[in-house]
Amino acid sequence: MPALPDNLPIDYKRSLNGLIGAYDEHVLVCTGTSDWPSRIEDAHGGDNLAADLKELFGRGGTYSDPYHHVSVLNASFPPSVPRHTELQSSSVYLLPSFTYVPFLPRLSFDAVEALAQGFLLPEKLHPAHDGALSPIHRDRLTRKPAVGSLLYGVRESIPDVLVLICGHGGRDARCGIVGPVLQAAFERELARTGFNVEQGPVEIDGPEDGAASEKTTARVGLISHIGGHKFAGNVIVYLPPSLRTPDGLSPHPLAGYGVWYGRVEPQHVEGLVQETVLQGRVVEDHFRGAINQQRQIIRL
Repeated sequence: MPALPDNLPIDYKRSLNGLIGAYDEHVLVCTGTSDWPSRIEDAHGGDNLAADLKELFGRGGTYSDPYHHVSVLNASFPPSVPRHTELQSSSVYLLPSFTYVPFLPRLSFDAVEALAQGFLLPEKLHPAHDGALSPIHRDRLTRKPAVGSLLYGVRESIPDVLVLICGHGGRDARCGIVGPVLQAAFERELARTGFNVEQGPVEIDGPEDGAASEKTTARVGLISHIGGHKFAGNVIVYLPPSLRTPDGLSPHPLAGYGVWYGRVEPQHVEGLVQETVLQGRVVEDHFRGAINQQRQIIRL
């Protein structure tokens, strides 16, 4: 692996424990590229899915709720290819719901509304809203699963291990330098330890991921800004709820968790794969925090 530059201004003094913001869902927009502007909503003049979702859930948006935070990120994963290839479509991962929405047609705003109402709004409002909102307002801010059924091919409880690395060079050069190096290191190490490392788009009309192989599927991608560039490399490891220990006899101790790490360098990758991905233990020296499927933030 190429060595990282010696003069990268990385903060090695501050404790990493607890440096994770609360959120209810990560929405990863599969862009197939990592060349994003500093503000991802500005790409293509603002005509992109990240911009649409930030408009809905950002401050003053239709679904803005101070007690329900939807974090929208771009990811380098390629989008799924629709049956009609001439149709412009987007794909998203929802985490820690571990849901994959392969097709969001960009012909109208209807698909974005279906994603928001069917998957991103909370099933139940925060108690702080009790008595403070009208019935109409409460209804607008609450999930409507039937609307989500309008989207084709949605996969829930995806089986993939997802390794997300901040590689947002348009925002900060540190992650732009470190991210691609770590991506290659994780792909190599996961393959070496027996994972089927996928790099192409998820095929919806074909077999389920992993159906043709006994290996667990893993995907490694670069993502846009998550905070803490001075702690590069920043890595989030999402471990699916179905994951089991290497012997297959027990549920994985961190199944359903997203584990955040900072100050990760190529020489740390083998240890993170062995300890966290395989054995279900956090590595304290790099641990920023974690989130479970109940949206509880875990700190040491």
